[in-house]
Amino acid sequence: MPILCKPSVSVPEHVITVEETLEFAEKVHAGKPQLPLALRLIKNTGVRKRHIVQPIEKTLLHPGLEERNRVYEMESKKRCPEVIERALENAGTTVRDIDAIIYVSCTGFLMPSLTAWLINTMGFRYDTRQIPIAQLGCAAGGAAINRAQEFCTVYPESNVLIVSCELCSLCYQPDDDGVGSLLSDGLFGDAVAAAVVRGRGGTGVALERNASHLIPHTEDWISYAVRSTGFHFQLDRRVPGTMEPIAPVMRQLALDHGWDVGNLDFYIVHAGGPRILDDLGKFLGADPKMFRHSWATLTEYGNIASAVVLEALRRLFEEDALVPGATGVVAGFGPGITAEMAVGQWAVDAESPPDWMLHGASAPALSRASS
Repeated sequence: MPILCKPSVSVPEHVITVEETLEFAEKVHAGKPQLPLALRLIKNTGVRKRHIVQPIEKTLLHPGLEERNRVYEMESKKRCPEVIERALENAGTTVRDIDAIIYVSCTGFLMPSLTAWLINTMGFRYDTRQIPIAQLGCAAGGAAINRAQEFCTVYPESNVLIVSCELCSLCYQPDDDGVGSLLSDGLFGDAVAAAVVRGRGGTGVALERNASHLIPHTEDWISYAVRSTGFHFQLDRRVPGTMEPIAPVMRQLALDHGWDVGNLDFYIVHAGGPRILDDLGKFLGADPKMFRHSWATLTEYGNIASAVVLEALRRLFEEDALVPGATGVVAGFGPGITAEMAVGQWAVDAESPPDWMLHGASAPALSRASS
């Protein structure tokens, strides 16, 4: 049974509070007709502070797409290795034990993917599969977990590394004055996260079943307009209401597994905003306190896109309150509108690591065979 082990998460050193966000928004977008509404929405996000890779004064400038993407490459290479090393240690694995790397990010573009640089720089095997995911936005954290589960189900001796690098502040567009864009300026934060899904052994969430769901004809509700100045975030006002059609899908996923979705032991869900969490609890019939890890992530870091589910899961590990067999759900929501969901049970030292892992040898040939 694939086990999602304890994630490692890091946020940048530069901090901006909600008070500073409101002050800068009033200064930069003064006189714009949508500003009063945007300020009210930002105040109601529940975000207390966010972390960004550059000082706010530099973030507010726009040096051009080329320079921003250069900063993205520099910062991702600077920040990912340390987070990855901690995630590997959390899982009791090494770089030589990893059979695939799933890299998710929607805030910068590199080709080849950062996976190639990680393999060359950190000592991963040269036959490590590379699976970059760039266009699922906030849902990509859930998608990465689901694709890792599927890989480890096909190749049971395998281990998959998930890496999320979201530098949302590099997508700030000072000339965008729409409500959705202004709201995003006060909602999104930067973070790097990583976690290992082990095909055998480990402590964490034993991933048992997953599902994807696309809400029909909503592909323009969350989107990027790609222009000469970079990625322009577009957010439809109907997005906060999407939990009503998604909740029955989550309920059915749990029911197909013989579980009541409103009576699980943990809920690790994407913190897109307060209404997302409030509505999901209401439509699932779950105690709002069960979403505390997602709420804490939103409050302390803002919406960190695909890294949210990994950070909320890290908080679950730190709480250390679950017993083996505790049931739960992991879900990410993003553009499409897409939901990526999984259900599983808490497992402690599910199995002993195989001999090849204990002795630092390469994985068996089956896990590295070409598909």
